[in-house]
Amino acid sequence: MNHGNSKSTSREMSAKILIASDNISDATIAKKMLAAEFDKVFTSTDPELAVSDFEQRSPDVLVLAFHTLEKAERYYLGLYRRNVNIQLQPHRTVILCSKTEVSTVYQACKKEHFDDYVLFWPMTPDAPRLLMSVHLALRDLAAASVETPSAASFASQARRLDKMSGMLDQQIVMGNQRVEAVSRDMQRAEQQIDAALDAMTDTLAKEGARDVARSGYLAELRQEINNIKKNAIQPHLQTVMQSLRPVTQWTTELARQFAPYIDTAQALNTMAESIHPVILVIDDDEFQHKIVRQLAAVAHYRLEFASSGVMALNILRKIQPDLILMDIMMPDMDGIETTRRIKAIPQFAKIPIIMVTGNSEGASVIDSLKAGAVNFVVKPIDRDTLIKKIASALHSA
Repeated sequence: MNHGNSKSTSREMSAKILIASDNISDATIAKKMLAAEFDKVFTSTDPELAVSDFEQRSPDVLVLAFHTLEKAERYYLGLYRRNVNIQLQPHRTVILCSKTEVSTVYQACKKEHFDDYVLFWPMTPDAPRLLMSVHLALRDLAAASVETPSAASFASQARRLDKMSGMLDQQIVMGNQRVEAVSRDMQRAEQQIDAALDAMTDTLAKEGARDVARSGYLAELRQEINNIKKNAIQPHLQTVMQSLRPVTQWTTELARQFAPYIDTAQALNTMAESIHPVILVIDDDEFQHKIVRQLAAVAHYRLEFASSGVMALNILRKIQPDLILMDIMMPDMDGIETTRRIKAIPQFAKIPIIMVTGNSEGASVIDSLKAGAVNFVVKPIDRDTLIKKIASALHSA
């Protein structure tokens, strides 16, 4: 146990931490605090070098040591606007704030604009709080780096498995039915052959009765035909019938062996029914959030909301939705550009994106589809159309 903790501490100590600030003195103080436990702590205080500093350092944790939340937000938004690769670098954000902005910064973190905050101005002696925040950020980042399928993806595979087990069960039943049909056909064939040979011998017997000279010959011929039936035809038919028995036994045994797995698949499917796909709704209009929430409630989807493209990219650092509903018109980064950036990230490239557009945005629809969107809906949103397109996109994913 101790050895595992030592490994974890070593990994965290070697993590890269970048302190971005509008004040060299504040950045130096924060760096001194963090350098007590972390080996790679860097600062970025020149606005002109903000993007290059981030790209060069590729931080695991970005500490925003600005005097106001507005400056921190402007810096972070600038990174997303000027650096298309920022979302390719997994990282967590910790914002340092003053007493006057604690409540506001708390709300920003709650909305997932940032990951955590630490009271820093006026200066407090709580250096361990900053250290602990960075440790927690690194642990969260490490946990998120473990690639696991989403619950909805697992549920989708469970449903397919249940469907496959049903098909297997159906094929086994059909196989038994076909074997039984062949057995019946063989029995009919045997009866028809016997009847044909009997009819032939009866005809010969009648002819022999009219011609006494030939009666002896015909009696011998009749006996020979009976021998053929007994020694040639019937044994071969019986051999074919016996060869079908192992097939019947095999399908019966197959059904018996697969029964527990089929039961498991059905149980997994029952469990999967309680797992609802996660949909990330990206729209700067809170009223649209309410509309989508009402429309999607009937389908029992789990919704996450982002009010901007930048916020969406932030959220995607933590969750992997099963589908994205993307508004085209947004202030800081429009839906088309946000779609391009999401599709550029390998782990998100296969997430279906449905664009939300107005009637006058025909050209934007084409650009959205080129960017990687799979479909679009037009405002005002029709519930049935939305649900149908979401279901189709999720089924095809």
